[in-house]
Amino acid sequence: MNLATLLEDHPGDRTALVAAGDRISYGRLRDEIDATRGVLSRLGLQEGDRIAILCGTNPRFVRAWFAIIGAGFVAVPLNPQAPTPEVERELVSVGVRAVIAGPAGIAALSSLDRARVPSLEFVFAPEGTDFDGAVDLDEAMQFDNGAPIVERDDDDLCALLFTSGTAGSPKAAKLSHGNFAANLRQMMSRPDQVTRPDDVSICVVPMFHVLGLNSILNLAMWVGATLILVERFDPASMIDLIADERVTVLAGPPTMWSALTHVDDADPASFASLRLAVSGAAAIPDRVVHDARDRLGFRIHEGYGLTEASPSVSIASGDDPVGSIGRPIPGVEVRLVDDEGDDVYIGDAGEVLVRGPNVFQGYLDDPDATDRVLDADGWLHTGDMAVVDDDGVLFLVDRAKDLIIVSGFNVYPAEVERVLETHPAVAEAGVVGVPHPHSGEAVKAFVVVARGHAVEEDDLIDWCATELARYKCPTKVDVVDEIPRGMGGKVLRRELR
Repeated sequence: MNLATLLEDHPGDRTALVAAGDRISYGRLRDEIDATRGVLSRLGLQEGDRIAILCGTNPRFVRAWFAIIGAGFVAVPLNPQAPTPEVERELVSVGVRAVIAGPAGIAALSSLDRARVPSLEFVFAPEGTDFDGAVDLDEAMQFDNGAPIVERDDDDLCALLFTSGTAGSPKAAKLSHGNFAANLRQMMSRPDQVTRPDDVSICVVPMFHVLGLNSILNLAMWVGATLILVERFDPASMIDLIADERVTVLAGPPTMWSALTHVDDADPASFASLRLAVSGAAAIPDRVVHDARDRLGFRIHEGYGLTEASPSVSIASGDDPVGSIGRPIPGVEVRLVDDEGDDVYIGDAGEVLVRGPNVFQGYLDDPDATDRVLDADGWLHTGDMAVVDDDGVLFLVDRAKDLIIVSGFNVYPAEVERVLETHPAVAEAGVVGVPHPHSGEAVKAFVVVARGHAVEEDDLIDWCATELARYKCPTKVDVVDEIPRGMGGKVLRRELR
């Protein structure tokens, strides 16, 4: 099936989205998606062509997402806050033919060199955008009567999501219509944790992130729930919103939950309607779970997943110990193996292997990276380490080697090192993650200064910000005499830590 059919059968007068005070019914949302799909269908593109989305967490993203995949194209959601060089690299690497941008993504496009992205033919941006050749999509929609949803098979490519994941530098993960749909069915097969049509949920997670895209947006639209879209997170305002809208389901990264539990005057009554709270994208500190339970009266269920699994793999239930990621959701197989590939004993740490119809198709144009994480039997090698207890409950003990997770977003040290080493004053660089009270981890860099040069810490941080998204940039840079390396020349990050 085409994933765009998720919201086709819901009553037209039911509220689908709430955003900035606007309440959008399923009927209106379908009409707007139909018109957007019609505009895209008449561009002369071929089925399977790639269209990027540079939008914040708002209805513009939702319309673009369902219109793109409904027309048979492949959606490429990108970070609208990323600097132009990063956006440019991603557009080039996947051969994007068109871009739908919102106000948040205009800055990245404003200084884009079109000659460096030869595949890009069409740009849709809001009225008044100073970008040569840009078309106002809202205006174009008014003159289009729509187009039918294109039939898709489960194996047809639906989206390309950039991830550092398990394979090193950022790569485009190929996720099919069947991958997304399978994970939705798997998530809904937990009787005590299903999302219902009468639920009210909030999405504050960026929808270019797979947690926001499939586990929140697609799931809510599939069951016909109401989804509140929040572009800018403020913990006090979020608590008021939860109380005012009688929110029943809330999912987000540990940083969101930590911020909510740190609001000193938070009233437990504000959370009275909340029946399901889920944390994902990174490990959540036990302290935050205890604070939510003891001070605010609700249990946060920790989940585990990754982009390559669309994303959900497991989630803790109410009876599982705090600190666990629960059991695999139905339809997902999990093994814990040692270095030889043999199953480990109960209580022993092993690498998490995942198999199921939700597992991705591989990395775009990178068979070597794909072969490193997907074996011949269909097992996804996550690089994460876990143990299992006698009850089959999983506990993460470590995660993908060297990976840094900042506010739920993956940062791979090698990418940051490469940018630092392009600075004329830097001879070598090494990057690690360090604990941070708000973002979970922060990026810390160590540099060897090139002979005859001098450089300030702020200069190097600003240098990175011109090439990388802000969350990937170091917050601290130390100058050292040498970067410790192993026999093969790899940075010994354990020594840097």
